[in-house]
Amino acid sequence: MPQVELSIRAGRDAETIRTLIGAVTEAVSSTLVVNRSSVRVIVHEIPATHWANGGMTLFERDDIPQLAARLGEATAAGTEIARLSTEVAMTLADAYAIQLAGLDLRVAAGEVPVGLKLGFTSKEKAAQMGVDDVILGVLTSTMLIDDGGTLDTSALIHPRVEPEVAFRFAEDAGGLDLTDPDTDLLAHVTHLAPALEVIDSRYRDFSFTLADVVADNASASRYVIGPWKPLDAVRDRIGDRQVWLRVDDTVAATGSTRAILNDPLAAVPAATRLAARYGHPLPGGAVLLAGAATAAVPLPESGRVSAEVEGLGTVSMTTHRTATD
Repeated sequence: MPQVELSIRAGRDAETIRTLIGAVTEAVSSTLVVNRSSVRVIVHEIPATHWANGGMTLFERDDIPQLAARLGEATAAGTEIARLSTEVAMTLADAYAIQLAGLDLRVAAGEVPVGLKLGFTSKEKAAQMGVDDVILGVLTSTMLIDDGGTLDTSALIHPRVEPEVAFRFAEDAGGLDLTDPDTDLLAHVTHLAPALEVIDSRYRDFSFTLADVVADNASASRYVIGPWKPLDAVRDRIGDRQVWLRVDDTVAATGSTRAILNDPLAAVPAATRLAARYGHPLPGGAVLLAGAATAAVPLPESGRVSAEVEGLGTVSMTTHRTATD
């Protein structure tokens, strides 16, 4: 009684596997001249994360670059896609690997990493997502909008905007070993500023799991930095300051810097920890967006958006939408 065992990558549909079994059965029957009924075929489906060649899993070799490219194409085209989690099972480490593979594609296209951003820094948002930790994303040179500048929203999918506090690091921060537990990145902060962040999930209906949003670079899209102030001048009065987000001079949301991890300064060690764990780059003179001080609001297609952080200053931009065919 011939028995054939096949190991294949998991993910094929039942009809395809049935066709494979039939073909193998026929081949064995005709080659060995035995009845088809005597041929046993066993198919083992192996997850891509459990099949490796040369120490690299199929998920690392094939899926991560492909998924990163899919998100990159959606970003470039301004089109939404289905959540990656509907197709593949991702751990948080997998999601960060996809995010950093996407960064590699951006760098290859000429973008330059300039900083980091945190997400889920408010207790309310973290509870909504069912998580108990922040997430990390990467900022690149093409994401920056000048203070008072204009953003064309036609390239975006369903953007939202939120007020934040930004940190600037000294040039020597780029040489730090973030995996060293003695590294104190806060000691290398030189300035703080009010900021606006535009988030824009590439997923349909702005709906995602934790792994999905991490893979999508924490929904990073654009950001604006207001006037910088020396850290020493504002350090003692940044922990609980009023924040106003305005759209066309109408207050759209209010909050406090305390919503950012109970103190925006806590964002620096949080970013250090995650960057060390997952391998994020921190260039000299980098920027860190500490997280939202209010709920995000829809970004208007055309209008003026500003954020004011009490004692820190104001930052603004205008938006318009270029007509597309």
